[in-house]
Amino acid sequence: MHETVTLAAGRIQTGTGLGNDIKNLIFNVAIPVLCGFFVVVVGIKTKAPGPTIMAVIFAAIVWGGSANMDTLKDKTTEDISQYDDGGGTLTGPGDQ
Repeated sequence: MHETVTLAAGRIQTGTGLGNDIKNLIFNVAIPVLCGFFVVVVGIKTKAPGPTIMAVIFAAIVWGGSANMDTLKDKTTEDISQYDDGGGTLTGPGDQ
């Protein structure tokens, strides 16, 4: 009889937990703080409303993209699956 024993199962689980915590820390704290810092630095350095407004827009895009990562992942997976199934093949005017 041969039994399989998983060595370091506790360490793997601890590593997974730390990975999830670090991921949450990055997406929920680090990215918003860095976006705010970016806007403040651009505003101080340029002292002009145009670049500061563009920095706010860019920071909002980055922050919004990171906040909706699950939605973007699902959409990308859906697009890849549709492509793999050959869905939505376009026919040109001479291909009919």
